[in-house]
Amino acid sequence: MSTITIIDDEKRSLFYHPTTKIVHHRIKGECYGDDFRGLLTTGAEWMERHHATKWLSDDRDNKIVAPEDGEWAEKEWGPRVIKAGFKYWAIVVPGSAVGTLQMRRFADQYRQFGVTVRVLDDLQAALDWLESEP
Repeated sequence: MSTITIIDDEKRSLFYHPTTKIVHHRIKGECYGDDFRGLLTTGAEWMERHHATKWLSDDRDNKIVAPEDGEWAEKEWGPRVIKAGFKYWAIVVPGSAVGTLQMRRFADQYRQFGVTVRVLDDLQAALDWLESEP
């Protein structure tokens, strides 16, 4: 079955891979506030609806997550997707050192919640890893 495109605009994209049950976002540049939260909220809805356990974050073009969005994700998005069954997270890190450090910090947080996280710099490697997980 082919990939389903859920959102695709100038700031972000969201896809669902039905065969492997992967929710996959791509941030294309500055994406914050309602755009960022809408992206993650819609992805959470797809996780819940399709019993998906895997998330692919393509953040190569993301600079940094705004502090208020990071706080929202920690308090709202995280508990929601963990309750939905979030188990595997592949993060393709931004090109900026600050963005990479921030994503590594997020990865460490979610490992504490029992999520298996891999931080990579190659999209295909990230997808391959998620597809290999049960």
